[in-house]
Amino acid sequence: MQTISLTAPDISCEHCRATIEREIGTMPGVTSVAVDVPSKRVVVNYDPDQTSETAIITRLDEEGYPAGQ
Repeated sequence: MQTISLTAPDISCEHCRATIEREIGTMPGVTSVAVDVPSKRVVVNYDPDQTSETAIITRLDEEGYPAGQ
């Protein structure tokens, strides 16, 4: 398992949190997603054999939450 912590500046509310947790949480290999709205942080635990940091960042971008570390 690997963990990444990203900042997504466009996170502003509980709807954002729910969208990110739903979309990232359904990706193959993702075991957990935690979004902290006030700090705009997304922490993802995932299996690197099934997905990658790049794929997670791409999905966030596609959902309207561009992210970086």
